[in-house]
Amino acid sequence: MLLVLAGLPMTLLVTALAYAVGVVLGIPLMLGLRSRILPLRLALRLVVDIVRGVPPIVWLFLIYFGVQVGTIRFDSLSAAVTGLGLISSAYLAEIYRGAFATVARGQGEAAAALGLGRVTTFVRVLAPQAFRTALPSMATFLLSLLKDSSIASTIGVADMVFQATMFARQNPAVAGIVPFFLAAAVYLVVSIPIAVTARRLDTRLRKEAVA
Repeated sequence: MLLVLAGLPMTLLVTALAYAVGVVLGIPLMLGLRSRILPLRLALRLVVDIVRGVPPIVWLFLIYFGVQVGTIRFDSLSAAVTGLGLISSAYLAEIYRGAFATVARGQGEAAAALGLGRVTTFVRVLAPQAFRTALPSMATFLLSLLKDSSIASTIGVADMVFQATMFARQNPAVAGIVPFFLAAAVYLVVSIPIAVTARRLDTRLRKEAVA
C-alpha cells in the first residue's frame, strides 16, 4: 500500500505545475477575450471553447503521442503538465473574465480621471478587486484539477492511480480494488481542505459584498 502513497508527490506535482501554467497563461487569454479587437476576441473565444470542449484525456493523448519537434517528443510528465496546463488556462481565463466583469466600470473611469495609466489601473485598481472575486472559483477549479490529474496515469505518469493499477495487476489475488480505495481516501484527505477553503472564501466575500 505504501506504493500507492508513493504516487502522491507526483499527483501533487502534476496538479501544481498544471495549475501554475493555467494561472499565468489565463491572464493573456482573458485580456484577449476582453479585447476591443473583434477578430482577436473571436479567435480566442474559439480557442477557449475548443480547449474546454475536448475531453482532457484526448488532449493528453494528442500531446503525448502526436506532438514531436524533430526527434524530441514529450515525456509523460511534460505531456501531462502541458495538456492539463492548457486546459487550466482556458478555464481560468473564463474565471478571470467573469471576475473582471463584476468590477464596476466606474473604477476604471475614476483611475483615468486621476491620471493613472492603463497598466497601472489594471495592476493596482482592477486586478486586485477581480482577484478577490475570482479566488473562490479558482480554489474550486484547483479541486477539480486535482481529481482530473488522475488521467495522467493513462500516459504513464506514476501518480497514485498509476501506482494503484500496477499494484493491483501484480497482486490480483491479494489486492483487488483495495489500492484504489486507498487512492480515493488520499484524494479525499487532500481535497477536503481545498473544498472547505473555497466555501469559506465564497462565504466571506459574499458577506463583504453585502456589507
